[in-house]
Amino acid sequence: MRVMGVDPGLTRCGVGVVDGAPGTPLRLVHVTVVRTGADEPIATRLLGIETGIEALMDELRPDAVAVERVFSQQNVRTVMGTAQAAGVAMLAAARRGLPVAMHTPSEAKAAVTGNGRADKAQVTAMVTRLLRLDSAPKPADAADALALAICHVWRGGAQARLEAARLDTRTRTRGGAGQ
Repeated sequence: MRVMGVDPGLTRCGVGVVDGAPGTPLRLVHVTVVRTGADEPIATRLLGIETGIEALMDELRPDAVAVERVFSQQNVRTVMGTAQAAGVAMLAAARRGLPVAMHTPSEAKAAVTGNGRADKAQVTAMVTRLLRLDSAPKPADAADALALAICHVWRGGAQARLEAARLDTRTRTRGGAGQ
């Protein structure tokens, strides 16, 4: 499975793509950071992020997209920009009919390091090791995007099966009661 991980941000939006499956070695396909200028109007910045992500999706053809779930921080302005960038990534994936999963930072950290409270250096070191890279992906946004992709490769399939089973159970329960 090929997964595109997106670490959303208005100035730096990390994008990492990996190939893999549970129990098999992971392979780095591509990693980059889509950048926009802090002095640009928000609409122009979002357009730049969309253009960058869309081009990468067209070129790399992921099977699924994993986006960092925005969590509440002290700075509402930062949260809003991050949420807007995440929405752009989800929209680009939906436009292509790609499944989108959202993972919290602690889920991604736990997936790659075993510790949901790992710091950026630990995440970067483990991403480098898991993908057998000669050097660490930089900046941290790139490593975080790869961690999200790895998290989804390892956990996404199980989450999708659990959700399908839950929906199937609800459907059978409703179908049986209404007949």
